[in-house]
Amino acid sequence: MISLYFRNLVFFILQLGLVVGLIPYVLLRRRLKAIFEANFGILNYIGIGFVILGLSIVLYCIYKFIVDGKGTLSPADRTKALVIKGLYKYSRNPMYVGILLTLIGEVIFTGSIRLLVYTVLVALAFHLFVIFIEEPRLTKDFKADYLKYMNEVNRLF
Repeated sequence: MISLYFRNLVFFILQLGLVVGLIPYVLLRRRLKAIFEANFGILNYIGIGFVILGLSIVLYCIYKFIVDGKGTLSPADRTKALVIKGLYKYSRNPMYVGILLTLIGEVIFTGSIRLLVYTVLVALAFHLFVIFIEEPRLTKDFKADYLKYMNEVNRLF
């Protein structure tokens, strides 16, 4: 079980660190000092709230992958069981929702159009990945259970 936590930590740092950390940093690096030196306004605090909410959802989903799915968030080290409890009762992809909320929070916090465009592209990439790769794989792995789940729970909201 410890190794499962460790593997999830590694994937969290590599995958999420890249999507919500490194790439936004690279996109904003010239403006970051000015953003953080300015007085914070209501939008900054709203953005921070979205980031906290999004990361909380992602961490909760990783926990559910460990406990219920006996796997990781990475498609390379996937879950052994279909995860349909917790937030997964309301969305088939709450982790993607959490990542997008985090990115939306970063957009609100920074006011960056460049980061907004990136967030839209990430959302599109998630959507296409889910439709063309994830859903067919989950249907193959979990057969009737996943088809039933698809009919009962929305893809995102």
